[in-house]
Amino acid sequence: MPQLPRVARAHLVGSVNQPTAEAVFRLAAGELGAALPRIPDGEVGERFHWILFQGAAFDRVAGLVRAPIDPVLVAGFDLRPLSLDGTVPADELVFGPLGYAGAAIESHAEFVRLRAAGIIPAGTRFQVCLPSPLAPVTSFVAPGDRAAVYPAYAAALAAELRAIVEAIPAEDLAVQLDLATEFAYLEGISLGGGPLEAFFAASDGADAEGLAAAVAQLVAGLADTVPEGAELGFHLCYGDVGERHFVEPQDAGRLVAVANALGTAVARRIDWVHLPVPIERTDAAYTAPLAAWALPAETTLFLGLVHHEDGVDGALARLAPAREALAAAGVAEFGVGTECGFGRGPAERTAGLLALHRAILAAAQ
Repeated sequence: MPQLPRVARAHLVGSVNQPTAEAVFRLAAGELGAALPRIPDGEVGERFHWILFQGAAFDRVAGLVRAPIDPVLVAGFDLRPLSLDGTVPADELVFGPLGYAGAAIESHAEFVRLRAAGIIPAGTRFQVCLPSPLAPVTSFVAPGDRAAVYPAYAAALAAELRAIVEAIPAEDLAVQLDLATEFAYLEGISLGGGPLEAFFAASDGADAEGLAAAVAQLVAGLADTVPEGAELGFHLCYGDVGERHFVEPQDAGRLVAVANALGTAVARRIDWVHLPVPIERTDAAYTAPLAAWALPAETTLFLGLVHHEDGVDGALARLAPAREALAAAGVAEFGVGTECGFGRGPAERTAGLLALHRAILAAAQ
């Protein structure tokens, strides 16, 4: 029988409900210390609801116009779709700054200050979380214009990443790319604007395996922008609106398929991949596809099996079948995290949720 893998270290997906980056750094480091290889700034301020603040960036682009309907408000952000208005050719669209680089550079300065003061452990990296270009384009562009607008937004996001890696030393930096909308395409569901059509995939990529490969290829160029010496990771996600997925995965099969496809498509080292585990899935059927995990040992898998509702016991119940499946794949060690970021949960829950990670790591030994 294969030896069961060791459970070590924790991962924070991105958003953390605290008022400032400093508060996030202090609380995360204080609760988890060296168990966190990297710490994000909590996606504070306008980034609190993941990509929704990006609507303003689309509004500023000459050649795009909002649908002439009443605002579609989610958390105060307008999600009315934009379309090409015919005044600017699609290949001449120009996005201005998206806000990610400015936020990262500002937060990194605070991170360095706190690490120098000994509040953040030496060796901890600063984590920057970016969406894939597909997510904002799908969220803010009308279906018929997504393929045309995508290159301009992808170029703008790549420029943000270049600004980040130019400003932050590679040895300090960990970049996480969030893939969530991709799983709506993979599952063939609607996110409110009708059935999603995978404009980025060839006609022969309509099968599940082909679509997973197309998803990986779509983000590989951005991933390879992260320089050697910096870390690169992926958060694979089924969404988080009101602490619920946009659809519950039948099992971890599509998650593993995308992770394995990323391992093939991305030229540089992948340092970690994070996958969600729904709270009710303590069964072996959900985690069985992990036996097909094909990424090398240098890529740490983090399972999002930490849920505040059922604490240590629930996490251990989800962890047990995962361990069996990962043992079959030859995985020697993996880590834990929550399913998604927790920046939209109540602030008073944050410290206890971070402490829960520590308790689960201790109990899993």
